[in-house]
This record gives sequence, structure tokens and C-alpha cells, in this order.
Amino acid sequence: MADQQEASVTLPSEAASVTQARKYVTDILGKWGFAEGTDAADTVRLVVSELATNAVQHTRGQSPTFTVRMALVREQLRVGVSDSHPRRPRRLPAAVQQDNGRGMVIVRCLVAESGGRLSVTPTADGGKTVWIALPWRAAPVA
Repeated sequence: MADQQEASVTLPSEAASVTQARKYVTDILGKWGFAEGTDAADTVRLVVSELATNAVQHTRGQSPTFTVRMALVREQLRVGVSDSHPRRPRRLPAAVQQDNGRGMVIVRCLVAESGGRLSVTPTADGGKTVWIALPWRAAPVA
């Protein structure tokens, strides 16, 4: 495996694209030598699913597309989801009976449990990228 690998895909901001984003991440992880079904790979897929869902639902039609970026540099995996809406993600109070509003809490917990970190950076078009960075070592593909 090379010291650095990168991949990205831009998708329309619609509900079906969340599934496409998750499949894309799964395919890239496999190409990079990461076994499907591991806790780490499952964490990345779930985080991308949550971030892509946020990009679709919370931009209120102001971001026609979102982009998933992946970079593997030595033993760190960075994954970012970008959209062109300027509002940064924030924690919402989630009532016990509420069906939504806990996505970023879940993302933060998963990333922290994996020894990683979450950050938000502005994009050139006035939007933002929500990044996760995780320590990562390739597991043999079965």
C-alpha cells in the first residue's frame, strides 16, 4: 500500500445518495485493504451515513451536492463530508422519544471510542467539511 491514498465522490443532495456514499466508502476501504465487517470499517460507514444524511437534510436545498473525501496517510484515515451550506453542525437537544437529532452525538461518540477526532473546516465556496480522523491499520482482507 502506498504511503498516501486519496479518493472522493460528489453526489446529489438527495436521500438515495446516502446509500451511494456508504457503498462508495465500503468499496474504497476494500480497495485499500481494509476488511469489511470489522468494527473500524463499520464505524466509518456509520459516520459517513450520518454525515451524508446531515448534508442532505439540514442544508435545506441550499447545497445541490455533497462530497465525500477520503485520505489514508500512513496510519491515519481521514474522511470528510462537504456541502455548500454555511451552517456548522450543532448538537440539538434530543428528547428520549424523538426520532432524530442525535446524529452528531453518535458521530462524536463513535469517533472518540475509536481514538479519533472530529473537526469542521470552511470550504472555498462558503460551506463546510465535517472531518473525522481515525488511527487506522489495514487488516488482512479475508
